[in-house]
Amino acid sequence: MNQKTKVNGRTAVYLCRTQRKNTPVKLLFIGDIVGKVGRNAIKALLPNLVDKYKLDLVIANGENIAGGFGLTESLVQELFKMGVHVITTGNHVWDKKEFINYISKDNRILRPLNYPPGVPGYGSVIYTLPDGTKAGVINLSGRVFMPSMDCPFRAVSSEIEYLKNETAIIIIDLHAEATSEKVAFGYFVDGRASAVIGTHTHVQTADEKILPQGTAYITDVGMTGPVNSVIGIEVDQIIQRFLSSMPDRFITAGGEGILSAVVIEINNSGKATAIQRLQVSYP
Repeated sequence: MNQKTKVNGRTAVYLCRTQRKNTPVKLLFIGDIVGKVGRNAIKALLPNLVDKYKLDLVIANGENIAGGFGLTESLVQELFKMGVHVITTGNHVWDKKEFINYISKDNRILRPLNYPPGVPGYGSVIYTLPDGTKAGVINLSGRVFMPSMDCPFRAVSSEIEYLKNETAIIIIDLHAEATSEKVAFGYFVDGRASAVIGTHTHVQTADEKILPQGTAYITDVGMTGPVNSVIGIEVDQIIQRFLSSMPDRFITAGGEGILSAVVIEINNSGKATAIQRLQVSYP
């Protein structure tokens, strides 16, 4: 059952689990899950990853779980049953209009924090680990080549200050297009956040690192979905789009899948001590 506590006049909502004591937090962040292939990859592969890496917390970007565009209540519940604890999103969060009425009912599903005031849903959550350790998760959207949003740099500063009253462990999903914006943001929060994981481009980058002040960083964690695709969509359809410039309804590809993720270890002071890229094939 969710619990609430007042912090600086605001209500922090967090989730309760059974107890485990004083060890580093091991986090799995799963890249943008695309359609049925992506969901099937999670179902097949996540249990073994949890056992192998002794994971405490699983976060996944799920804005493309419903046929490659948006989310539905039934599908997010399916992800939770598979073992995902927190779902982040991005620019496709509102694609399924019926989901707008649901998103405020479950604080484990995040939309970008830097939407204007009054937008439904949560931009951050505090998740309580088995030993009572709390981990804050923030979802943000970039602005370069993205829909118009409030400044993520300014929005995150006040949110980090708020969450720091509850926890030293803060994980940020920055859903953004431009590499430069993501890299700059990583350095901007270095030492204040435990991890900055880039999402949105669906192509995993090879620049995972621990920044100088202890923040784990990767520009893009990649996609969990069909391997033989153009960022999740059928290849021939996208090629034809480039050739003709004619609009068409995109169709999510099928076939073999891949799970793209990072495993991050965070100590009790909120500093990252390790980050590892993963790409696991399915089936």
